[in-house]
Amino acid sequence: MKDLQSTEEFRELSQSNKRFCALYSADWCPDCVVIKSLLPELENLYGDDMEFRVVDRDDFMPLAQEYDVMGIPSFVVFHEGKVVANFISSLRKTRQQIVDFLEKAKTA
Repeated sequence: MKDLQSTEEFRELSQSNKRFCALYSADWCPDCVVIKSLLPELENLYGDDMEFRVVDRDDFMPLAQEYDVMGIPSFVVFHEGKVVANFISSLRKTRQQIVDFLEKAKTA
């Protein structure tokens, strides 16, 4: 999964007609490290339906604040400029919880 490079890239992806899943994360977050190990598998499962980026919360704090993402790791899915699903909390998420979330988000 690619890291977000710029706010402009974020805006472009979030406006797309393909769903965009932003994983808000940080290098210092132990739960984020665990989730990052699942990302290649999740991207393989859902890459046809969604574009994925890891958004470093510390590097892109204004984007985190804009979407009320204070707890990490958190997921926000966008479609055509709107948030269609979010999974925001500071609690560790299991693989199954993430898969369940992405299943719902791909049709939201």
